[in-house]
Amino acid sequence: MVKIAERWFVMAGVALLGGIAVAGLVVAIYAAWVLHDMPDASELADYRPATATRVFAGDGTLIGEFSDERRIYVTYDQVPERVIHAFLAAEDSHFFQHGGIDVSGIGRAMFKNVFNVLSGRRLEGGSTITQQVAKNVLLTNESSLNRKLKEAILSSRLEATLTKEQILELYLNEIYLGYRSYGVASAAYNYFGKSLNQLTPDEAAFLAALPKGPNNYNPKRHPEAAKGRRDWVLGEMADNRWLTHEELTTALARPLNTRSAPRRAEYADADFFVEEARRRAIGLFGQEEVNRGGYYMRTTLDPQLQSAAREALMNGLERYDRRHGWRGAWGTTDFAAGWQAEALKKNSPPERRTWQAAAVESVVGNNVRIRTAKDDRTGALVVSDAAWANANRPLKRGDLIFVEPQGGQFALKQVPTVNGALVAIEPQSGRVLAMVGGYSYALSSFNRATQARRQPGSAYKPFVYAAALEGDFNPTSIVLDAPISFPGGANGGRWTPENYSRQYYGPQTLRRGLELSRNVMTVRLAQAVGMRNIVDLSKKMGVVDDMSPNLAMSLGAGETTPYRITAAYAAFVNGGRKIDPYLIEMVQDRNGQTIHRADRRQCRDCSRGFSGQESPRLQDRGTQVIDPITAYQISSMLEGVIQRGTGASARGLGRWVGGKTGTTNEYRSAWFVGFSSDVVVGVFVGFDDNRSLGGGEAGAATAVPIFTDFMQVALKERPARPFVRPKNAVFRTVNGIEEAFRPGTERHVREDAPRPVQPEGPQNYYDVVRREQEAAKGPAPSTAVPAPVAPPPPKKEPAEDLSGLY
Repeated sequence: MVKIAERWFVMAGVALLGGIAVAGLVVAIYAAWVLHDMPDASELADYRPATATRVFAGDGTLIGEFSDERRIYVTYDQVPERVIHAFLAAEDSHFFQHGGIDVSGIGRAMFKNVFNVLSGRRLEGGSTITQQVAKNVLLTNESSLNRKLKEAILSSRLEATLTKEQILELYLNEIYLGYRSYGVASAAYNYFGKSLNQLTPDEAAFLAALPKGPNNYNPKRHPEAAKGRRDWVLGEMADNRWLTHEELTTALARPLNTRSAPRRAEYADADFFVEEARRRAIGLFGQEEVNRGGYYMRTTLDPQLQSAAREALMNGLERYDRRHGWRGAWGTTDFAAGWQAEALKKNSPPERRTWQAAAVESVVGNNVRIRTAKDDRTGALVVSDAAWANANRPLKRGDLIFVEPQGGQFALKQVPTVNGALVAIEPQSGRVLAMVGGYSYALSSFNRATQARRQPGSAYKPFVYAAALEGDFNPTSIVLDAPISFPGGANGGRWTPENYSRQYYGPQTLRRGLELSRNVMTVRLAQAVGMRNIVDLSKKMGVVDDMSPNLAMSLGAGETTPYRITAAYAAFVNGGRKIDPYLIEMVQDRNGQTIHRADRRQCRDCSRGFSGQESPRLQDRGTQVIDPITAYQISSMLEGVIQRGTGASARGLGRWVGGKTGTTNEYRSAWFVGFSSDVVVGVFVGFDDNRSLGGGEAGAATAVPIFTDFMQVALKERPARPFVRPKNAVFRTVNGIEEAFRPGTERHVREDAPRPVQPEGPQNYYDVVRREQEAAKGPAPSTAVPAPVAPPPPKKEPAEDLSGLY
C-alpha cells in the first residue's frame, strides 16, 4: 500500500509539474502573442501629431488654417498652470505621483464596473493620463483584455522613457475635445476665441470636462450637462487646493458662454486669397506636409486693403445688377406653420452678414410690407426699392426675398448673377496685397482673379504702345486716325477695324490715341511696329504665354487673367522691371526654422559693423523688360487716361494715378487696370458664361467705379506720389504736358512757350489737339474734334473704343 501511495504521489507530482509547465508555456505563448506587435515607446520621444498650418496676413492677423486635424501644438512650458491643474483634476490628480498605473484608481473603477456590467454600461478603465497617451497614440480604442494589458505595459515603458512633463505635453496636444479641436490650444480658440494664457479658471475647467465625451458635453446641444460637468471639475480643482474658495465661488457663478461654431479665423474677408495661398503652398511642399506639418505661413495680405477690395467688388457688382433690374423672388410661401424654418434654409451670401430672409405680407402700389423669417419682425420696404422691383417683376404676397435693415425700413436685396475679380499688387516687390476672385466664395469658389482667362480688350493697348516707344516712337509721334481695312475678314471678306464712335479724327499723337483708346490708331501703330515685336514684349512682360501675331490681337483679342495683366502693369511704375507676384512671404516649420522665403536677395554687407561708410544696398527686384524711360512715358500717358480720357470718372482720385479701361466685343467683359506708384489694381467684370453685360456696360461705366472705391481706401494708407523720373530722360513741355524723351529724340519736338501753370481739363486739351493737327499739317475737318465742353459728369466720360473684330 505504501508503494502504491508513493507511486500515486509521484504521478500526481509529475502531473502537477506538467500542468505548471503547460500553463507557463501557455502564458508565455500568450504573452509573446500579445507583445509581438507592441509599438516602441521610445518612438514617442520624437513623436509630433498632425498639426494645422496657420496662415497669417502681413500684419500678423490670423486669416486661415490648413489641416487634417485642427491642432495647434504647444510645449509644456506654454501651457498655463490653471489649464494643467484643470486636466489633472478631471483625469488624473495623482499623475505626478504614480508610475503610469494608478492602483487605487483601478480599484475604484473595478468596483464601479460591477454595477456597469449589471446595467449593461460601458466598462470604466480607471486609466491614468499615461495610459490614455499609450491608448491614443500607440494603440487602438478597442475595449479588450489584450488592449488593457498592452496599455499597462506601454504605460510603464512610457514612464521609463519620457519625463512626466513630456507625457503631459503629448496628452494635451493629442486629445480630441470636440468642435473640430485637437489639443487644448485649438480648443481654447474654437470654443472661446482665446489663447491658452487668456483662459479663466471656469473656461479651463470646461475644456478639461470634455475628454470623457465631447459630444455629450457639447455646450450648444447639451448646455446643462456641459455646465454641470464643468462645475464638477471646478470642485475637483478646489479639493486639490488648486483653487481658493473665493476663486471657486466666482468661477461657479460664471455662465458657460462659448462660440456658436468653430472658426478658422476671426478675419473672414480673405477666402479667395487663403485658398490660392493653400494651392501654392501645396505646390511648394506637398499636400500632406501643408495639412499636417504645423507650418507658420506669413502671407503678403494687407487686411485693410483686402476688406476694401471685397467691399468695392461686391458693391460694384450689386450696382451693375440693380441697373439691369429685379429678377424676382427666389421662392414663395403661403405663411403656413413652419414657413420661417423653410425660408431660413435659403442662404444669403455669408459676406453680407446683415441680409435676412423675409416674406412679402402685402403690396399696395409701392407700399410693400414684409416679415422677417428669423425674428418675425415686420416693416416696410424702402419706396425706391419697391418701385425698382415693381417696374420689372412686381412683388406679391408670399414672395420670399432678401432684405437689409435700413433706417427703420428694409432695403430689397438680390444676389447678382454677374461676377468679377479684383487683385492689388505692390509693384516694387510683387507682394499681392489683396485678391477677391468673385462676388462670394461661399456661392462660388472659382477664383476669377487667377483662373478666368478672358480677353482684356483695350486694357491690352498699353503694351502695344510700349512696344512702339521701345522703338522709334515717342508720346508726341503722330499716327493717322482714318479708316483702314485688311484681307482675311469673315467669310473671305476684309477686316475693317472701327472706332467706337464710328468717327475718325485725322493725325493724332500717341498720347491722345491711348488716352481716348482709339482703335484704328492702335491697329496702324501695331502694323508699323510689327505684331511679332508686340507679342514678344507681351510674353516678356508676362501678359501672355503666347498668342498669334495678327493685328486683331493689338486690340486685346488674346486671353489673359486679371492676376497676370495686373502684374504686367507693375513694370510701368517700377522703372520697367518685371516682378513675379507672390502671396506667401515666409514659411517656418514647427521648430521655427525658415524653410521658404520669397525674397531671395542676398545682402553681403548687412552683418558688418557700422564705421561711417555708406549703408548696404539691396539690388532691385525683378527683371528689366522695358527701358525706364518707356515705363515712365506709359505711366504718364495712362495718368492722362484718368485726367482727360476714358477713365475720367476716377479723376477725383487726384494726380499721379493712372490706368486703362478695357471692353471686349459685345460688352462681354469690362476691365480697368490702374495704379499709383505703390499699388497696381486690376478689376474685371463679366458673366461666367461670357454672355454680354449689356449695351453701354464698358470698362469706364462698370469697372472704373470699383477701382475708384478701392483706391479711395488704398490712397489713405499709401498716398499717391509722383512717378519716379528716369535719370537720363530729357523733359520737354509739349501741348501743355511735360513729356519724357530719350536723349536725342527731343530735337525735332517743338516745345511750348512758358505759360502759367493751370489745371489741365478737357477744354484746354482740345485746344492742344488742334495745335497738334496744325503742326502736322493734317486735315482738320469741323467734325474732327468735339467743341470745347465743361468737364463731363462721371457717366459721360469720353467713350472707349471697343476691341475685337467688327
